[in-house]
Amino acid sequence: MSTQIPDDQALHAIALEAGARLRAGHHMLVTAESCTGGWIAKVVTDIAGSSDWFDCGMAVYSYEAKQAMLGVHPQTLEVHGAVSRETAIEMVSGALVHSGASVAVAVTGIAGPGGGSVDKPVGTVWIAWKRRGGYARADLFHFDGDREAVRRQTVAAALLGLDGALA
Repeated sequence: MSTQIPDDQALHAIALEAGARLRAGHHMLVTAESCTGGWIAKVVTDIAGSSDWFDCGMAVYSYEAKQAMLGVHPQTLEVHGAVSRETAIEMVSGALVHSGASVAVAVTGIAGPGGGSVDKPVGTVWIAWKRRGGYARADLFHFDGDREAVRRQTVAAALLGLDGALA
């Protein structure tokens, strides 16, 4: 059985719920996105009133952007690569440092169709969450499907995973 790929309606519903939790906790969200290219921020800002709980989003595709906008260390990228637990954690921490938000989510992965390897096949995605003053948590996902399917699943998992940072 294949995984259910969230459609636009499902992503909207997930974002609505995330927004309600953020608003209830008086939190502001920042996103740091690589493989989703700003899709998390787009889904969030499709919701009227999201300015109450969404601070900003950063789409950081290149190594240079990850370093300049989020403070990811060059050594981290050289040793572990962009798609790694270490990079995801530095991205999520940097997003909080470079924003006024209280909660952050960062995603980095290989959406395909190319770019994968034996160690990091297409569909490999690291997602990290952090609350200001707290510790970052990063989880590894292996999503199936084409580029859009991997990205849709990443957006959903990133927003659903906010629960851990808000607890």
